[in-house]
Amino acid sequence: MIVEIAEITVEPGSEKVFENGVRQAAPLFLRAKGCHGLSLHHVVETPLVYRLIVKWETLDNHLVDFRNSDDFQEWRRLVGSCFDGAPNVTHSEAVASYG
Repeated sequence: MIVEIAEITVEPGSEKVFENGVRQAAPLFLRAKGCHGLSLHHVVETPLVYRLIVKWETLDNHLVDFRNSDDFQEWRRLVGSCFDGAPNVTHSEAVASYG
């Protein structure tokens, strides 16, 4: 399992628009090949920063399948105007899990 973490800074005043856009876009992710769920986290210490966490079966499911899809374009249409700069996206996989 690959975990995508997209750290997204939004423009001041666009927080609710962004959150609503993510809510609307959730079905786009959930129907994507290899997607196993997503969650949106708001960074408490930095109010304009969010972390979108998406679970993918493989890295290619995100970077190839989803990013080359019409659904990715729709995702960007729904939330892209809220971005204050490009998202910082990383991918990880668990090497240990406790609890």
